[in-house]
Amino acid sequence: MRELFADPGIDAVSIAAPNHWHALATIWACQAGKDVYSEKPACYNIHEGLRMAQVANETKRMVQIGSQHRSMPFKIRAMQAMQGGLIGKIYMAKGLCFKRRASIGHKQDSAVPPGVNWDLFLGPAPQRPFNELRFKYNWHWFWDTGNGDIGNQGVHEIGLCRWALGDPEWPQSAFASGGKYAYDDDQETPNTPARQLRLRRPRDRVRVRGILTGGEGTPVRRMGGRGGRGPAGAPPATPPAPPSTSPSAICFTEARVGRRWTTRGSRRIRAESGELVMEEHPERGPGSDGTSLHMENFLAACRSRNVKDLRDPISNAHFSAGLCHLANIGYRTGHKLNLGRPAIHRRRGSDKQITRQAYRKTIRGVRPRLSRRQPLPDGRGSESAIGAATVRAVVS
Repeated sequence: MRELFADPGIDAVSIAAPNHWHALATIWACQAGKDVYSEKPACYNIHEGLRMAQVANETKRMVQIGSQHRSMPFKIRAMQAMQGGLIGKIYMAKGLCFKRRASIGHKQDSAVPPGVNWDLFLGPAPQRPFNELRFKYNWHWFWDTGNGDIGNQGVHEIGLCRWALGDPEWPQSAFASGGKYAYDDDQETPNTPARQLRLRRPRDRVRVRGILTGGEGTPVRRMGGRGGRGPAGAPPATPPAPPSTSPSAICFTEARVGRRWTTRGSRRIRAESGELVMEEHPERGPGSDGTSLHMENFLAACRSRNVKDLRDPISNAHFSAGLCHLANIGYRTGHKLNLGRPAIHRRRGSDKQITRQAYRKTIRGVRPRLSRRQPLPDGRGSESAIGAATVRAVVS
């Protein structure tokens, strides 16, 4: 990163580092005059997302978050039709993703493998001994570096729900449930999180499950092996893969007209009578890849220098990530978060999870700087300049 940021011949960078590096990498890139395409979720915590949006605005840099669904033409058409009133006024959006995640098991700390810069990998996260389970993707399931599957997969469904609802900002309240079930392993984050947000009028619900589960909202399908049949009376030639519900979102309206879509299939809109009102299918073939289209959108905005050309700029995407963080705060404290009340309260640890309580002072001679005094959400779509150690929330 240091070499790229210092190179005057580099105009833009793409960041695919773990969640806990997104903020520093993005901020340093913006301050070095680079535009940024960063993976989702936008940020590791609420404070960092607000800081990223602030720096992007101050430096006039283009910062796009990797919410590829926002650049898929068939989703854009379906969203435009729905927001144009095709199915009525939406009062609730519900996101689902039941994706099988295997147990990570147990492993002891060990020596750092050759070629791995563990200190640099940890970055702003707390210093700790090397453990294979905290490296290579499984870092998602530890609070120091990841946000669990609600911040990994759920942020896609939350982004779709927000998009359908007109991209609302902070909710009036947030409630999370679920837990870590079935497995005895070293994973810290829940494998069956669910969260509900109460916005100023519509509601937003998201469920993410990583263990065996029945389908909900979309037909049950099987991922992986087909589970082929053997001779009559004999067990299947190959065992069937576990059932799964495709990542999806469902919207509900006052006219009782449902809109449903899955990320891998067609987008269908049906009336209460069952009549098919509209149907959209994903494009196939060259030029239809959502990631490529989203990157093309980012590069076009880099050329135009108009942030409004971005389909998911940091100014919007940090809210999708922030709702994931509210869900995790509610889960970890075990209480409902009410963000719409006038007083600032510090109860049961909710305020302490808006940001890290301590960032490492140095990373191989580099001093991370994330100011601890930033605007925080007040639940009414605006921001109040209060300390990052407090949040305008009452835990009831």
